[in-house]
Amino acid sequence: MDYGITAINEQVKQESQFAQQIAQQVGRVIVGQHHLVERLLVGLLADGHVLLEGVPGLAKTLAVKTLARTIQAHFRRIQFTPDLLPADLVGTLVWDPAARTFTTKKGPIFANIILADEINRAPAKVQSALLEAMQERQVTLGETSYALAPPFLVLATQNPIEQEGTYPLPEAQVDRFMLKVKVDYPSRDEERRILEAMARTDPQLDVDPVVTPAQVTHARHVVDQVYLDEKIKNYIVDLVLATRRPSDYKLGLAPYIQYGASPRATIYLAMASRAYAFLQGRGYVTPQDVKSIGLDVLRHRIIPTYEAEAEELSSDDLVRRIFDEVEVP
Repeated sequence: MDYGITAINEQVKQESQFAQQIAQQVGRVIVGQHHLVERLLVGLLADGHVLLEGVPGLAKTLAVKTLARTIQAHFRRIQFTPDLLPADLVGTLVWDPAARTFTTKKGPIFANIILADEINRAPAKVQSALLEAMQERQVTLGETSYALAPPFLVLATQNPIEQEGTYPLPEAQVDRFMLKVKVDYPSRDEERRILEAMARTDPQLDVDPVVTPAQVTHARHVVDQVYLDEKIKNYIVDLVLATRRPSDYKLGLAPYIQYGASPRATIYLAMASRAYAFLQGRGYVTPQDVKSIGLDVLRHRIIPTYEAEAEELSSDDLVRRIFDEVEVP
């Protein structure tokens, strides 16, 4: 459905209020971490999976659980461990001696919101089983494929790979995450507020469900209508191409980038920018929206070279330089 920009703007102002309600409820439990909560909402609105990375104790798991409780949807938490099997995730076929046939026992992946806790502690076979669910929104057991009921969202947490007992995720799976959000330590003031709220045997962690899955689906349709100007589309394409062929944009980063972002990055950057503009109550995307969300979309899609590692340049550093030097419309 085609709306005028003014009509879209007015509709977004009205529809985005429910996102504010979610943020308020999450704020009753999570102190600070506004960047984290905002990115979780972007993933929810843009129908994109989110990967949260940070050391233990930064409320990654609590933030996801709290967000899920604000939505009247089926939520399951899966703790990833080295001995986890694919059947523990997606389910299996069980032989019924009485009926002399196999029956399907569905696993915890059959839910609306999945918390994949410490996802990088599980072996490769489990990651492969999760990959089909994330990309195809379906699970195959035996010869039958089962569709996952929408909305389906994987919100995963992982510890930095330097932590004991962790393994890098396969590149193909990492690319399926729309956003990779790095969670940092709270400020001194936030740390004090955490102490006041949580340093007790029975902390108050109650939130109210304020949104239904139908409202989320409706909001996603509105996000799809957020206006994306032709110049913004070209800007997004230039940013992604600059990660692959930086010499074409005179960036001087060719020695530092082994692999650039895939076309999926172009799609996700546009979708995430629309969702970010929606959260700001606007019916159109600005270049600043693209810059604000772009680091979280691109940081896990760029593979630095050994030269970059030798000069202590991370993928974050490379993405920032691209945003600094690619011409803004």
